[in-house]
Order: sequence, then C-alpha cells, then structure tokens
Amino acid sequence: MADRSERAGVEILCVGTELLLGNILNGNARWLSEELASLGLPHFRQTVVGDNRDRLIALVQEMAQRASVLIITGGLGPTPDDLTTEAIAAAFSVPLEERADVWSDIQEKAHSRGRTPGPETRRQALLPVGAAVLSNPTGTAPGMIWTPVPGFTVLTFPGVPSEMKAMWKATAVPWFHASGLSKGVFVSRLLHFWGIGESTLAEQVADVLEGVNPTVAPYAGSGEVKLRITACADESSKAWLLVDQTEQELRRRTGNLCFGVDQESLASVVLKRLGQAGQTLSVAESCTGGGLGAALTAVPGASSVMLGGVISYANAVKRDLLSVPAELLERHGAVSAPVAEAMALGVRRLTGSDWALSVTGIAGPDGGTPDKPVGLVFVGVAGPDGCSTEMLRLGNTRGREWIRTVSAGEVLNCLRLRLMANSVEAGQEKQA
Repeated sequence: MADRSERAGVEILCVGTELLLGNILNGNARWLSEELASLGLPHFRQTVVGDNRDRLIALVQEMAQRASVLIITGGLGPTPDDLTTEAIAAAFSVPLEERADVWSDIQEKAHSRGRTPGPETRRQALLPVGAAVLSNPTGTAPGMIWTPVPGFTVLTFPGVPSEMKAMWKATAVPWFHASGLSKGVFVSRLLHFWGIGESTLAEQVADVLEGVNPTVAPYAGSGEVKLRITACADESSKAWLLVDQTEQELRRRTGNLCFGVDQESLASVVLKRLGQAGQTLSVAESCTGGGLGAALTAVPGASSVMLGGVISYANAVKRDLLSVPAELLERHGAVSAPVAEAMALGVRRLTGSDWALSVTGIAGPDGGTPDKPVGLVFVGVAGPDGCSTEMLRLGNTRGREWIRTVSAGEVLNCLRLRLMANSVEAGQEKQA
C-alpha cells in the first residue's frame, strides 16, 4: 500500500444506481467540487458506481492506492441496497460494530417524528472498528471519518443533498482545515459568450487558454460558449486578482460577445438592463411555443419588467390578436421578416410595453420546404427607436429543441445589443 507521499489529491465517489441510470442529476459532485476548490484542495477524479457491493469494494481499494482522501456520498440508508459502509469495511477486512451512541441518536430522531425505528434502521448504527462518527444533524444516517491505512482517509455522507451539506460544513470543513492538505485557495469565474462558436473563440484567445495560473477552459452549450477562469493563490484576494486580470483581457479581445458572468443568463442580463432603465418588455412567439417567455419569467424579479406575452401558433391568432395584416401572411407566409416585425409591433401595442420581441420559424422536424427549410427562423425587436428583424438559418441537424432554444437566445441577444448601443449613444449625447 502506498504511503501519503506517493498519493495525491482528493477523489469523489458517488454511489447509487439511480445516478448511473440518469434518474437523478448528480448535483452532489458539483457542489463538493466547488467546496474542495474553495478549500484549496487538489481534486483529481470523480467516479459514479451503482449499488453493487463487489464493484464498490474494488473501487475503494483502487482509490486507496492513489488518493489521500476519498469522499463518498450515497448508500448510507437503511435499505438492502445501501451498501457503502459495509463495502468500505470489507475493502480493508475490518469488522463492523454497533455504536451505542449512534443507535441512541437514531432512536431519538425517530421518536421525535412519531415513529419507531425498525431492525433495518439499526443497520445505520454499524461502523467499521476504529472509524470516527460523522454526525448527521438533520437525518438518521451517520457518516464516518476513517483512516484505514496510513495516508488514506475516507469520509462518507448520505446522498440526500441537505443532509450531506449540513454534515460537510459541520464536520468535514474543520477536519480539512486541520489536516494540512490544503494547497492554497482556488477560485473560479464563468464567462458567457453569444454570437461566436467554440472553435472560433478558442482561436481568438489561444494563448490565454495555454496559461497555467489562471487556467482557462472552454465549454459549449446551446448557442452559447463559456470560458471558466480558475486561479490558485495562498490568499483568496490574490486568486481573485488573477481572475480579474484574465477576465479583463478576455473581454478586451471579445468585446460585446461576452454577455454575462457565473449564473447570469441572456434573459437575466436583458431584464437587468431594462429594469435599470425603467422600461418594460413583452413577447410574441410562434415556433418557440412559450420558451422565450419561460426563460424570462424564470428570472427572479422579472415581473417588474415583463408585462406578458402571446403564443401565436395559428395564423388566426397572429391576425386577430397581434393585428398582423392578413395580406402579409398571404404574401410572405408566417415565417418571414415582415410577419416577425408585425408580431413584435403588435404585442408592443397590445401590452403597452417599451420593448417587444417576436419569434417565428420552422422548428421541425416537419414543415420545411425548399424555400423555407427546417431551421429557418425570423426574430424581431421593437422598441422606442423602431423595429428590426433578423433571419436565422439554424439547419435541421441538431433537432427541434435546439432550434427553439437558440432562437430564444438569438432574439434576447439582439435586444441586449440594441440596449447597449442605445446606452452608448445616450452617453455620447450627454457628453456632447
């Protein structure tokens, strides 16, 4: 068995067949990754394993050869498929013993909820001989902190996120602070870009991507590209300074392509700008089917800006509710620039909003023609300074939902750029 000097870093092992099947999102791993970074702990691997005793034993033994610390979530409950504690003990040929204090705590919590714990629940009081209890302040399943061999420590947590987080902050964080494993403080910031492809952006900032500290890594999404900046230093302020400097350089090179930071979205950025200006917004949608409105109203506080919207799938609704002239529909068809313009102007008049957005297109999978193929979309932006439209040719290879998502993003970005341009013009006029 390797000693500590031959091992490195922290690994995360998430246990649960439901994770492998995709029944639930593995949010625990993401949260733990951020926590490890904030503690300055080198984190090298994440693994997911199903509820299988033999595989779990083999993985724990393997990880004990290379890691200093192993964090395990899941498999601590009372059911037969909760095998984590048993498997860890078996991995090191150490017997389990019932902890009287743990069993007493389980009983007290059960009685306080009007229940009597059964024999299956008592399994949770079993821990390997020599392991320290990692108490669970909110649930019945305790974890443990155990060093079964020199230089290797395993910490276990329930899969329930609220219980895991409470236990982590109460016990794990103090233990890590005292362990001497921290190598500094890691911080990161996520920049969001729209209107540029991942490869093009990577070429534009290629030398920055080659940096060691901070590191910059690209990620692609539905229409947007992200750059994550990660820096390490002995103090948080120094690490953030490195991030700030790198962000400034990236923004200098990319201009208005960068629209947000961390949890910001196109919708939240647009709503913030409109809110600061005291202006309102409405939407008229066809092929996005309410997706644009949903993206906007998902932002907390959207009601101060967003007045409402119309899902005008049928031409009759475009005509009768949005006042799109019948002759436009007949001459140009519903998927056209004139109709997109009329939809935006119509919903603006209908709601009395300062700004209005429209989307009309062919999301597929059917309905396309040689002249108007699947992926053809027109978006409109109407405001105090007039109405503009844009044609999008998104193709049919990425599917209906991708077309809908990107269409909503494109029209939001069009409005963002309009608002930015107006702000610049207003500033110039003020200076003049």
